[in-house]
Amino acid sequence: VQLQASGGGLVQAGGSLRLSCAASGRTFSSYTLAWFRQAPGKEREFVAAMRSSDVNKYYTDSVKNRFTISRDSAKNTLYLQMNSLKPEDTAVYYCAAHTGRYITSAIRTSTVYGYWGQGTLVTVSS
Repeated sequence: VQLQASGGGLVQAGGSLRLSCAASGRTFSSYTLAWFRQAPGKEREFVAAMRSSDVNKYYTDSVKNRFTISRDSAKNTLYLQMNSLKPEDTAVYYCAAHTGRYITSAIRTSTVYGYWGQGTLVTVSS
């Protein structure tokens, strides 16, 4: 599985960006997919995730009601729509895929994801 993230850039606070993550693999629709981010000098943190098998989506508290994760299986693409951006959202954003068995609470844990994109930088100016 190969993942290619894109869509990052420089935006003013309050603005919007949409990140994309193009994936290879014939069984993309079965993957659990996620976005993580890493700010300068900080640990990588969970942002959002979604399984293939249900409609539930998972978000870290700081992005709820601002970010939306979605997928288009016909295009093998994962998205992260980011609205009302804040300077603290500045980070490199990574997409990730889990192709194994169903995961529960670990969906927010980076170590369960075996495949990662290269990251795309989002900079939010104040």
